[in-house]
Amino acid sequence: MGVQTHRTFCRFCHANCAMLVDIEDGKVKAVRGDPDDPEYGGYTCMKGRELPDSHNSEDRLHMSLVRDEQGKFQSTPMQDALAHVSDEFRRIIDKHGPDSIALFMGSGGYQNSSAMMATLSLAQAIGTKHFFTSVTLDQPAKVFTTERYGKWMGGVNNFSDADVALFIGNNPIVSHYAPVGGVPPFSPSKRIRDRQKDGLKLIVADPRLAEVGQLADIYLPVKPGEDPALLAGMLNVIFEEELYDRNFVAAHVDGLDELREAVAAFTPDVAAQRAGVEKDQLVAAARMFAGGSQGCAVTGTGPEMAGNGTLTEYLVTCLNTVCARFKQEGEKCGVPGVFTVQMGERRAQVAPPAPLFGVDGMAKSRFRGLGQLLFEMPCNVMADEILTPGEGQIRALISVGGNPEVGFPNQLKMRRALDDLELFVQIDPWMSASAKRADVVLAPKQCLEREDITNLSEWWHERAYARYTEALAEAPGDVIDEFEMLWQIGSNLGVQMQLPGGDVPMDKRPTKEEFLDLMVAGCIVPPSTVREDAQQAGGAAVIYDDLHPVIKAADPEQHYRFQLAAGGMPKQLEKYGADEARTAGFDFKLISRRSKARFNSIGQPLKKLGKKITTNPAYIHPEDMAAREIKDGDVIEISSPHASIHGVAQGSDRVRRGLISMAHAFGDSEAGKHNVREMGGSTNRLTSEEVDYDPITGQALQSAIPVKIEAA
Repeated sequence: MGVQTHRTFCRFCHANCAMLVDIEDGKVKAVRGDPDDPEYGGYTCMKGRELPDSHNSEDRLHMSLVRDEQGKFQSTPMQDALAHVSDEFRRIIDKHGPDSIALFMGSGGYQNSSAMMATLSLAQAIGTKHFFTSVTLDQPAKVFTTERYGKWMGGVNNFSDADVALFIGNNPIVSHYAPVGGVPPFSPSKRIRDRQKDGLKLIVADPRLAEVGQLADIYLPVKPGEDPALLAGMLNVIFEEELYDRNFVAAHVDGLDELREAVAAFTPDVAAQRAGVEKDQLVAAARMFAGGSQGCAVTGTGPEMAGNGTLTEYLVTCLNTVCARFKQEGEKCGVPGVFTVQMGERRAQVAPPAPLFGVDGMAKSRFRGLGQLLFEMPCNVMADEILTPGEGQIRALISVGGNPEVGFPNQLKMRRALDDLELFVQIDPWMSASAKRADVVLAPKQCLEREDITNLSEWWHERAYARYTEALAEAPGDVIDEFEMLWQIGSNLGVQMQLPGGDVPMDKRPTKEEFLDLMVAGCIVPPSTVREDAQQAGGAAVIYDDLHPVIKAADPEQHYRFQLAAGGMPKQLEKYGADEARTAGFDFKLISRRSKARFNSIGQPLKKLGKKITTNPAYIHPEDMAAREIKDGDVIEISSPHASIHGVAQGSDRVRRGLISMAHAFGDSEAGKHNVREMGGSTNRLTSEEVDYDPITGQALQSAIPVKIEAA
């Protein structure tokens, strides 16, 4: 039939870039950006351009693997492997109860539009409290704690309308991520530069002069973990100079006096010294941000991973609130979300309180006083819940698109936990670090072999943009979609899975379209309709401008207000101010970064990406290297209070002195001095979820880690 070209979208990461894909004889031959797509305009990143390698790699699993009695993997038909998993689940549930089963949804699983809800649905059908996602590893505060201070029902300002933006530890040019209100992760560098031509002022706070920092009007090299000092100092200036929106605050905000009192101690001199920035730059940044009429402050994962995550996100919420960076009555809502089932109406008012943790009825962990965050448990109790005998001990785990041995903190402890399980099931197209430790490895379809919708990326679409892509390539061997695996396990167990649209049929497996329609029931346009419209458009995106929601007037019967003194805030800021900056007798702090050639732990097996970045470089300021007689390319040992890893030193004057910058969740747990140049070390080994963690979310310190270095 020759080469056939189709429109689709990438699912290597959450940006979902529009693509053209060439298929020949059922195989992926080439991919490239779709220049006619109205949102992406031909943009793709180097990771997405390696989809042919990902689909056709000789290292990819085409069959599932099950360990035999001698501990060796045997290729096993999918249905036999799923029957084995189901039988083991039934045995374990009968012996230990439903909480003995755990399900983890990792970054890779999110790239399948149905996998997250299928995983949650199976967990709830089994009756286990042990449902985990990667959200609690890197950014739980912005998801689970900010709504306690209030949420504007109309949403925040769009980046496309912003005249000022503040990025705190967020490098969307590489990560292709920003919270709502930040730059959409499709051609982010061009979007920023285009907005700057129209007058946008950009402020970037980051210990490392990352790619986005090079575009900034004001760059603030904040010390890692000291973001609260910077933000409190900016609020101090805004209050002292009365730069906040007094009318909005009077109408909608409580707790302002308490916040003002708490930030009073963070004068520009005090805040600048603590944060490690110049006072004049801090003041200028505060004036620039408050002087804009639209535009938000947003964070990446780094500030949350560096400690004080909840406090940092609280102060960002305060900045956006006192400067009134929200959509108002009559405006189109910022994120229409074609497939997103909205919680409440889009109105120009504060939403009713929506506690997401600490509420009666939410399950508790046995460790560190932590508990459920909405419907999931914090990842940083998983190892203890596995290793510690007693009621509720986890005995079986399914990892969907995750890599817990590499991605979790306290790596060596997590390894012991995985080995302690009676059954560890890894859904993975590769023999990843976690797959090597599994009892069963289930081989899934890859993205161009399955149907999907753009429900993940639509948090960044400012238009009512939607896609439904068909399966375009033939799946090799005996592989199926993740949702089919999870449904089959549920069917074998005889449990009833449910979705927002009702009961999932358990006697006959639903099609992907049927599952997606049930999954997003009540959304603006159901997937089945988008599928029809996309087919008529030749597989292209569909934009439903006529269905874009408009912000309604406030409901006069509701009078909720922002509560900036809710919970432990802003008292927590006073406690932070009284503490000395983090010191642990170690000379350096290791900060996390993103890699252009990886998406968290995903991408390691792809040969072309591996050639671009063969290791996980340890970037250090040249003066720090010279002081320790370390040269570019030297192997160094990096030690924290908990463990050691190795890295390949590389000088960079874009890193503050006293810091080491490395990518997190990198490499393989078998990395050591002997193979660090080919594999790279995982910084997660240096951390402990037991010592330094957020008391609400349980998030462990995974950046700003105190370390020392020496030649290896």
